[in-house]
Amino acid sequence: MEEIINRVANSKLKTFNLEDLYPAGQREVIDISQWLTEGFILREKDFRESLKAFDWSVYENSYVALQCSTDAIVPAWAYMLVTTYLQSVAKKIIVGSLTDLETVLYTEVIQEFDVSEYDNEYVIVKGCSNKPVPQNAYILLTQKLQTVVKSLMFGEACSSVPLFKAK
Repeated sequence: MEEIINRVANSKLKTFNLEDLYPAGQREVIDISQWLTEGFILREKDFRESLKAFDWSVYENSYVALQCSTDAIVPAWAYMLVTTYLQSVAKKIIVGSLTDLETVLYTEVIQEFDVSEYDNEYVIVKGCSNKPVPQNAYILLTQKLQTVVKSLMFGEACSSVPLFKAK
């Protein structure tokens, strides 16, 4: 009987999993329409009073995305004012969706990530994930890895898509 050899385990491929860079912490969305009159009208005095009375501690150590779910026209200063209350409790605050928040978090992590261990290596970026990895994270990682790797692929070792080969 012929011996079964695991060629994937014996290959020179280095697997990169973006989930490994996932910043731990609770993600929250704050809909500021809750502090607008009828969800649409920003009355500065009422808005300020609502913010002052709100319990901001619920966002302790959270990553926060600020948004308005209605078609209200919200001035920039309103988001800035909300930020002044969150600054002392939240880890990060952005205006946008949860996907926007993940993109900002991954951008920061990837910019700081040292890719020297992938220098002149055959790298495959794992495609499946259980955590919310935004598409932009794959783009940012590709740009960073392409400067150092010998070969870059996407997917799994058994079914990868070649993306780049150094000349």
